[in-house]
Amino acid sequence: MGKVYCIGEALIDFIPEQKGKALKEVDTFEKLPGGAPANVAIAVAKYGGQSSLITKLGNDAFGDFLVDILVENKVETDKVLRTDEANTGLAFVSVKEDGERDFSFYRKPSADLLLREDEIHADWFSGDDILHFCSVDLVESPIKHAHAKAISIVKEKGGIISFDPNIRLSLWDDHQECQRTVQAFLPLADIVKVSDEELEFITGIENTEEALHSLFKGDVKAVVYTKGAKGAELIMRDGKKFESHGFKVAVSDTTGAGDAFIGGLLYALSAHHVNLDNLESILHDHQEDILAFANASGALTASVKGAIHAAPAKKHVLNFLHIRLGDCFHQRFAHIK
Repeated sequence: MGKVYCIGEALIDFIPEQKGKALKEVDTFEKLPGGAPANVAIAVAKYGGQSSLITKLGNDAFGDFLVDILVENKVETDKVLRTDEANTGLAFVSVKEDGERDFSFYRKPSADLLLREDEIHADWFSGDDILHFCSVDLVESPIKHAHAKAISIVKEKGGIISFDPNIRLSLWDDHQECQRTVQAFLPLADIVKVSDEELEFITGIENTEEALHSLFKGDVKAVVYTKGAKGAELIMRDGKKFESHGFKVAVSDTTGAGDAFIGGLLYALSAHHVNLDNLESILHDHQEDILAFANASGALTASVKGAIHAAPAKKHVLNFLHIRLGDCFHQRFAHIK
């Protein structure tokens, strides 16, 4: 099983203890670890995979807290660098009655944005690895160029690139620049995860089928289209499409649910000993269990508050699937027990 490297932000989410209020109306917050790449790395590790986070944190108490959380969850932290030049990033998250979120970020700049391309080293990676990234740290900054270098190295080594745009428009002064940047990085990925809420923005195309088809540029081999409680679709570059229905749960907080989904998907791929040569055949042959594991991961995370804190362990995902799928569970998931 290869290693899943996640590059990008690790930060502190401040979650309101009063649900359904605007940020200006909230009195108290709970401090929780967050950041999509960190969430994905922890999800992979919780499921039994090997993961490593590539980021930079401030030499402050929040940075110490995040390192402790990563270590506690068995994520490799030797590529988590520290700096006195900026503080660890913060995000205040307003949770609406339906569990959806609104973000207010404090990072001008935050430490993660200062990760430089000369701090990325080729000997970190092998051809068996997966590199996963998002768009939050693709704003014009040193870490944008660090992403480009890491992607280039992993591609040269023959590894797999995974991209979840995870759009946060509040971080971009120019929304068109966000769209252009995402479109520039998309062709570098082998796997693209995109949600129903961001598809039209990313592609500029209103028709869903046309928009999904337009994502197949450059090296893209598979698109995973997530639809919240409605589940997900897997579209392959040969035109084949597979659908996986979601699992109904009582939603508490959707923070990190998409990250748990992609973490579950990347772990399930790793459990099948995926590499660039067999990626498409594994997705064709095992899409049913891979998507079910990912959907269960996202659903369980949405049922509790917080992102990393909420990510379920592998045993919880498997128990959930066993209850929901019944007799067919043992045959489909024997490889990841």
